[in-house]
Amino acid sequence: MTQNCPILLSDDHVARVALIDGPLHNPDWRLLEDEDLDLIAERLTAGRHGPIPIFAYGSLIWNPGFEVQDQRRATALGWHRSFSISLDHFRGSPEQPGLMLALASGGTCEGLVLDIREGTERDSMRAILRRELVAHELAANACWIRVRTDAGEQDALTFYADPVDTPTAQLSIEDQARRLARASGAAGSGAEYLLRTVRGLEQLGIHDPYIWKLQLLVAQQIDMDTA
Repeated sequence: MTQNCPILLSDDHVARVALIDGPLHNPDWRLLEDEDLDLIAERLTAGRHGPIPIFAYGSLIWNPGFEVQDQRRATALGWHRSFSISLDHFRGSPEQPGLMLALASGGTCEGLVLDIREGTERDSMRAILRRELVAHELAANACWIRVRTDAGEQDALTFYADPVDTPTAQLSIEDQARRLARASGAAGSGAEYLLRTVRGLEQLGIHDPYIWKLQLLVAQQIDMDTA
């Protein structure tokens, strides 16, 4: 796919995905409380100074959910986007599993570094960790990675880089598209998530060939499913 390829996935496609009232979370999970979130934040940021940088590559681009002091384009070194987290809740269901975006080893990934506004660290980290990690069972899925910006290289905190302790699915891009075109749950559909992500990237001038091909395939699959 080229940078001139249009976004073919649309709000109309999203509206044609059948919504399923599935569970928001795995009912067996032990959800993180404020005290747990504070301990994780302390562990992740110990010995670091200055604004806490978050590397955003998916939903954090279009919905950060915390106070941002500064943002800048960045390239994650040694990582690429991959819809590889299997969901039977949230944006999926046991009957129609979905997929969530993660980082996988190898290549590069263009995204954003979002600096947490100084003075809001406790509340902002609670918001990010509660959203991204959710439960004790997923608490290992935060790590620091190396990114490159116009100002040089730096470390940034990110989530689900080579996911651990969570179900994954290594599917062909065609099979990924079939899942995303059909899956939905308490948080909405996979197609909606993909559309919001591709629009967020487009606004930044970021064209990930994988994401652009995937949105085309999802649009085509929805057209076939609803013809």
